[in-house]
Amino acid sequence: MRSTPKHKLSKSAVKAWRISIAVVILLVILIPVALGVVDVFWADETALSPWLIGASGLIILIAGMLAIFLIPEIRWQRWRYQIDEHEIDLQSGIFIITRTLIPLKRVQHVDTRQGPILRSVELADVTISTAASTHCIPALDQDTADHVRNQISKFARLAKEDV
Repeated sequence: MRSTPKHKLSKSAVKAWRISIAVVILLVILIPVALGVVDVFWADETALSPWLIGASGLIILIAGMLAIFLIPEIRWQRWRYQIDEHEIDLQSGIFIITRTLIPLKRVQHVDTRQGPILRSVELADVTISTAASTHCIPALDQDTADHVRNQISKFARLAKEDV
C-alpha cells in the first residue's frame, strides 16, 4: 500500500471552512426565525407551536456549532496531497477516506480559484481538469497554490511529450 501523501493544506483552511459553514448555518437558522415571526403576527388556529419552532431552531443551532467547531479541524487533518512527475495523489474525507490518483498525462488544464471567503484569508483552490472529471486541492496559501498550479502544468506538459 502507498504511503500517505506528504503535503497538508494551509492551517488557515480551518478558518475559511468555519466561516463558510457559519454563513450556511445563519441562512438555515433564518427558517425557524421566519416561522416564529409569521406565527406571532399572523397566528390563527393552524399556527405552529412556539415550542416546535424553538426546538427546531435550537437543534439547528447545536448541530451548526458542532459543524463549525469539529468538521473543519477533522477535514484539515485528513486532507493531504502529493505531486510528482507521474501523478497527483489526493487524500480526503472525514468519515470515509478517499484516495485519488490522477495521471499527469490525463491533465487537460489547471486553475486557481478564490471566492470572497478564501480571498479574505489569502487562500486559493487549485482545480485539476481531466477529460473525465475535475479535482480540487482546496485552501492552499496563494503562493503555494501558484507553485502547485505551475508544477502540475509543467509535469503534465512533460508527461505528454513522453507519450
